[in-house]
Parts: sequence; structure tokens; C-alpha cells
Amino acid sequence: MKDFRNLQVWRKAHDLTLSLYHATRRFQREEMYGLTSQIRRCSASIGANIAEGCGKRGNSEFQRYLQIASGSASELDYHLLLASDLSFLTKPEYEQLTCRLGELRRMLTALLRKVEGDRVAQAGQMPTAKC
Repeated sequence: MKDFRNLQVWRKAHDLTLSLYHATRRFQREEMYGLTSQIRRCSASIGANIAEGCGKRGNSEFQRYLQIASGSASELDYHLLLASDLSFLTKPEYEQLTCRLGELRRMLTALLRKVEGDRVAQAGQMPTAKC
């Protein structure tokens, strides 16, 4: 079991979520249960799935939760594009947020590859006999 707070990718996800909560405060009131909620939920899902995966035993479960977090990041990417196209985000806000999201997605991909590599390496090891 790992402490998710020690993972830089989780800290980046958490910081992005905080920024998105602030940014969506300015969205139109009628979007509270629409796009505002969707952006907040999928951004929080990234960090939550990283945290939940850290609480699981074994790399295969951790990898599965990282994949879910990655899917949430893709969903967030679309919602930010939609918010920009609807003029809920300014162009500089959109560019800054998507830049941060891109960095987070690259970090998730790298961590997924590392976990997968570790899992494959562990699976290839022969158990040693104990006397």
C-alpha cells in the first residue's frame, strides 16, 4: 500500500482540480448541474482514482485505477474544450488549463508504463523454494 500524497502525479491532479473549482465558479448559473458539475467530477476523479489505486494491493489493481484516472483525464480534456467553445473559459485560461492537463496525462502515462513494467517483471520471476 502506497501513500498517494507522496506521488507527484497525484499532487498535480489535486492542484489542477482546485484550479478548476475556482475557474468554474464563474460559469453561468444554469451550468451548475451541467458542465460545471462534469468538469469538477471528472477532474476530482483523476486524483481520487490515483488515491484509491494506492490503497489496493498489487500492481495490477493499481494499474487498473491509473487507467481509470487516465480515462477521466481524457473526459476532462473534452469538457475543457467545450467550455472554451461556449466562451465559459477565456482562450488564455483554456490554454493554461489544457497545458497543465497535458503534463498530468504524460505523467499518468509514464506511471502506467512503469507499473506495467514492474508487474510484468514480477510475473516473470520464479518463486524461490523455501526449506
